[in-house]
Amino acid sequence: MADAIFIRAIPILADNYAWFVRDGATGATGIVDPAEEAPPVAAIDAAGGRLDLILLTHHHADHIAAAAALRARYGAKIVGAAADARRLPTLDMAVRDGDIVRLGQAEARVMATPGHTSGEISYYFPAGPALFCGDTLFSMGCGRLFEGTPADMYGSLQRIGALPDDTLVCCGHEYTQSNARFALHVDPDNAALRARAAQVDALRHEGRPTVPVTLGLERATNPFLRAEDVATLARLRREKDSF
Repeated sequence: MADAIFIRAIPILADNYAWFVRDGATGATGIVDPAEEAPPVAAIDAAGGRLDLILLTHHHADHIAAAAALRARYGAKIVGAAADARRLPTLDMAVRDGDIVRLGQAEARVMATPGHTSGEISYYFPAGPALFCGDTLFSMGCGRLFEGTPADMYGSLQRIGALPDDTLVCCGHEYTQSNARFALHVDPDNAALRARAAQVDALRHEGRPTVPVTLGLERATNPFLRAEDVATLARLRREKDSF
């Protein structure tokens, strides 16, 4: 479909993903969370050498380290949270919750998703539908609470959980196998979880990414997304931290 977006995971560092996004209608392209320069450059150049936007979810170095270099190379604009501007590369577009970011004809809604960090944001593209959620939501997991509270993370996951089932979750790390082991530990009778864990093992055995994954599948398998209240999420996060 001409109005859809094309998405590709770009493995970087030890277990991170940057994400290549292209608007099907115009060919405009973006990179989400580039912490390394060479792999995104290879993806961009293979797609025609155009980069319009660099979308940053949060300030950690393993998500932003190559942003300035890619801007200098391609003339792209860096987009990030206004609330976190002091900890990000100089922003060309400082955005807030509810703002719209346009990549060609594709639009992304900015969602404040604190928890992992206080200023983390996610980008939701209805044309995917796809969600670029940094370190807030992982497949079968969620981010460590480095700056936010359990209530922050619970609220963020509730917002994400309200998106459509077919939304593709495009997260920042390949943590799925270890997350699956913990998920099975706390929810051993979940048949959907057991099937997903087996699928993940097969994908990793073949050296393939386990994401993106649909939000519908995450709702069925992710103990953090399934937590019924803040106290449950807090308990799960404490257990996972020492698992």
